[in-house]
Amino acid sequence: MDVSEATISSITDQLIPQLKAWQSRTPDSVYLFVWLNAIPYKVKEEGGYVNKVLYTLQALNTEGKKELIGLYCSETEGANDWLSVLTDLHNRGVEDILMACVDGLKGFPEAIQAIFPNTEVQLCVLQQIREFALCG
Repeated sequence: MDVSEATISSITDQLIPQLKAWQSRTPDSVYLFVWLNAIPYKVKEEGGYVNKVLYTLQALNTEGKKELIGLYCSETEGANDWLSVLTDLHNRGVEDILMACVDGLKGFPEAIQAIFPNTEVQLCVLQQIREFALCG
């Protein structure tokens, strides 16, 4: 499917303000559970492809409903990047997360506890299975 640069530019010009408004909205102050995930993908830039990472934060609120509370883009995945994401979440109004589900990224639990010190950090079930399989 061919789409002109002008069409893409027009669409993004309309979407970006809406995305920024959504991303800067005030979330709930407390979440029961938050799933933190980083999804790698490739983006076409200047005739080639570059690696990017989309950070996603899905949460279970105190009413028992799941909601997407954050989307962030970065060049790489790292504990410092997660620290920045979590700092933004806290600055937007999240005061506490009871439990967070994360992958096995080194320094990830410490990044969470630096911003949300009372959060129980749980390793993702898939990561637990992988680690268990490596022990055998």
